[in-house]
Amino acid sequence: KSLGVTHIAMESTGVYWKPVYNILESDFEIVLVNARHLKNIPGDKTDKKDSQRIAKLLLAGLLKGSFIPPKSIREMRDLTRYKRRLKDHIASEKNRIQKFLEDANIKLSSVVSDMSGATATKIIDAMIEGEGRVEELAKFRHGKMKASEHELMMALTGNLTEHHRFMLKLVKQSIKDKEHLISELDEQIDNKLKENEMVLDAELLSTIPGVDKEAAAYILSEIGNDMEHFPDEQHLASWAGLSPGNNESAGKKKSSKTTHGDKWLKAMIVQCAWAATRTKGTYLRSKYDSLAGRRGKKKALIAVGHKILIAAYFILKNKESYNELGGDYLDKITREKQIKRHLRRLRELGVDVSQYAA
Repeated sequence: KSLGVTHIAMESTGVYWKPVYNILESDFEIVLVNARHLKNIPGDKTDKKDSQRIAKLLLAGLLKGSFIPPKSIREMRDLTRYKRRLKDHIASEKNRIQKFLEDANIKLSSVVSDMSGATATKIIDAMIEGEGRVEELAKFRHGKMKASEHELMMALTGNLTEHHRFMLKLVKQSIKDKEHLISELDEQIDNKLKENEMVLDAELLSTIPGVDKEAAAYILSEIGNDMEHFPDEQHLASWAGLSPGNNESAGKKKSSKTTHGDKWLKAMIVQCAWAATRTKGTYLRSKYDSLAGRRGKKKALIAVGHKILIAAYFILKNKESYNELGGDYLDKITREKQIKRHLRRLRELGVDVSQYAA
């Protein structure tokens, strides 16, 4: 700073750039460069020479900086990402419960639709408390359960030991502790939305089919609410890794798999796309149906996620709610194209179509 330096270029290597960035960002304009864009020269290479090379590229204006959101957004990003990790851990713990029951020859999962449902939870809690009589455990069965009382008793007949009960108790406590942490994270995330004045942005994003309040907060924590950082919506989609890649050589198009991007945002957007495909009478559902048969379900989900992210870009940029086109929008477009194609073919055959206009 005493030498008059105003700009600094850094290569992003894992998470090691973050502590340095946090110290320097208040005094310098930092260009954080993706390591994939800085192809290192093999052979005679040291850290000092690499730094000199990056400095020369910065002076020449040849470096493309990565998007780094403001500090307040980065803090909210830490909260949402940790919450995602905790949810993954809870899912693992629930699978572990089933593993211990299977180890005890108890096939509860074969007679209940949801191992986290009310009936399964009551039965497992009773087992942990020491109840081993299948007649008493079968009393938790409700009338809507498809399995009969006899089938439930057969599934609960096993060899549950004290070790199994102890492990089930620990896992249940672990799930309870993680759910408590998630509730604290939700409260802190709401506070961050209020501090950053993004409550309205979250509500607007929630108007997109498949995007709820939690997903809206997640999207905002990854891209922020200022779309001026992205030249257009396609740049945002490419940054998120939801755009098809360009790979053409000698006039032949090769694999066009999606580009590398923000894996956290991509996972959440695809999850929102999956939820959107479960809606009725929406454009996103019709888009998925039109692509799934031709391109496959996974590629169709990526395409729907691309549509959701494009919609989020314009919602945050224009501060307006989602405009639903309707489930018949694609059918209308297809109908108009078919009419124009048939009319053009009739004209080529010398038919005067104007007399049939009525």
